[in-house]
Amino acid sequence: MSPLIRRANNEIGVPTVSSSGENLSLAPANQEPFDAIRIAPSILSADFGFLESAIDGVAGVADWIHIDVMDGHFVPNLTIGPPVVSSLRKYSDLFFDCHLMMTNPENYLEAFKEAGADGCTVHVEIGDTEELIRKINDLGMQIGLAVNPETEIGSVFPYLDMVDMVLVMSVHPGFAGQGFIESSLDKIRLLAERANALDGHIEIQVDGGIGEDNAADVVAAGATVLVAGSAIFGKDDPESAVVELREAARKGRTSVSNQGG
Repeated sequence: MSPLIRRANNEIGVPTVSSSGENLSLAPANQEPFDAIRIAPSILSADFGFLESAIDGVAGVADWIHIDVMDGHFVPNLTIGPPVVSSLRKYSDLFFDCHLMMTNPENYLEAFKEAGADGCTVHVEIGDTEELIRKINDLGMQIGLAVNPETEIGSVFPYLDMVDMVLVMSVHPGFAGQGFIESSLDKIRLLAERANALDGHIEIQVDGGIGEDNAADVVAAGATVLVAGSAIFGKDDPESAVVELREAARKGRTSVSNQGG
C-alpha cells in the first residue's frame, strides 16, 4: 500500500470545507485568528431534548462541535449515532468533530461521513489503526486518533505523520462531569514535543474536566483544541462560558509565547 499523506488543511487561517460544501473559518467570524486555540463544546453535556438550540446557542463563539459517540462496549454508556448527526447537520455549518468510542468504528465511518461528520476520531486501543486511518482519509474526513488515560502516549507516535489530530483523554471516557486527571499534562507535553518535530501541523485535542481553572495549563502544555461539556452547557449562559474559557486558554498561549521569546 502507498504511504498515507496527512492533510494539513486545518491550520489557523486556512478555511475548511464543511459537509455542506461551504468554506468555514476555523475561528469564529467575530474573532481574530491570531492563535491556534480552538474551543469545541461537547454536546454530551447538553440537553438531548434541545440539541439544536444548544448548538445554536454557542454557534457564534465556538470553533467546532464535539460529538461523543459511545457504543456501550468500548465505554460503559450509550449516546448517539449517525441519524442524530444527520439531523443536527441541517441546522449547523460548524465543524462536526465526532469522537467514536466504539469497538468497531470501521462499520460506521461511511455512515458518519454521509450524516455530515467533518472529522472522525478513533481510539488507538482498538487496533487496526493504520487501516482505520486510511479509511477515514479515503472518506475525506479529518483524521483523529484518541488515547485513553491508562494508555502510554507513545502508542500514537508511529501514526503522527498520518493523522490531523491526536485526542488526549484527560478523564476515563464514558460519562460527563469527571475531574481532570493531572498526569494528562505530562502526556500532552510529550506529545507536543514529538509533534513539533514533524513537518506540518497536528492538532492536540484534550477532552475531560476542562474548565477556566485549568485551560491555561492545558494550552501551555501544548493543547490546541479544548473540548468542554459541563464547563459550557452546565452553565446558565453557554455562550458566555465559551468566551470565558477561550480567555482563560489564551493565558496559556501567552505563557508559551513569553517562554519562546
